[in-house]
Amino acid sequence: MKVAVIGATGQLGRDVCDRFRQGGDEVCELTHSDLEISSAEQVNSVLAGVHPDVVVNTAAMHHVEKCEADPARAFLVNATGARNLALFSRESGAVLIHISTDYVFDGAQQRPYVETDLPCPLNVYGNSKLAGEFFVRVLAPKHFVVRVSALYGHNPCRAKGGLNFVELMLKLANERPEIRVVDDEYVSPTRTIDVAEQLTKLTRSADYGLYHATSEGSCSWFEFAREIIAFAGANVRLEPARPGEFPAKVPRPRYSVLENSRLKSAKLNVFRNWKDALHGYLNARCAVAGA
Repeated sequence: MKVAVIGATGQLGRDVCDRFRQGGDEVCELTHSDLEISSAEQVNSVLAGVHPDVVVNTAAMHHVEKCEADPARAFLVNATGARNLALFSRESGAVLIHISTDYVFDGAQQRPYVETDLPCPLNVYGNSKLAGEFFVRVLAPKHFVVRVSALYGHNPCRAKGGLNFVELMLKLANERPEIRVVDDEYVSPTRTIDVAEQLTKLTRSADYGLYHATSEGSCSWFEFAREIIAFAGANVRLEPARPGEFPAKVPRPRYSVLENSRLKSAKLNVFRNWKDALHGYLNARCAVAGA
């Protein structure tokens, strides 16, 4: 099977490329310099030259503040770009995997969101990603729209200055006597290699549609930080942030925990508990450092 991965050098894209190759697939890596998804002409010409069986779109404008400051650009990439890929998928017969986000929800409910819950984004980023979802779901007959949350992986994330949350906490633990982290925002921290594993499994099925794909369980950002610090044995004081200590520049959901309801009902879910995934990441990190 030939797989075109868009955003191939990103935090998620790199692991997606590696995992498909491990499964014996031929992978065509596409970066922003190879393909601008907001251009229908580029999408059609570049992908027609590749002849993919599967297109995986990990590319997005996902810096929340930048999306808010430039909504036209955010919708051009996250919505129109998704539409361009969906149209190519429909015309070529390729399967389209489109990565979306927990930010399509407003966080008002206090139970994990399932695929049938009504989206209600709070910001431009969430709205632009939701618009992209709708384009894919309407236009591409063979599609997987996959919502992920709080990703971290071994590859740098440009939108976060090259540091994921785990690496940021470890860095701060070496630089400061105290770290303060918000304790009133809840997520399901998810390792990118687990998402990559899930995507490969989905392509081996024909159960097309919308899926939530995150680690099992949930925690606050403070609880996530506490687990990181405890594993590392860092000599740092970790405290919950005071209410309003870190005011958000853009509204964000305070509760964006996703439940992998459809993956489980289809018996396709590969995800482990978030603590087990984190320990795996940290152990792999230690192994590389000690090599």
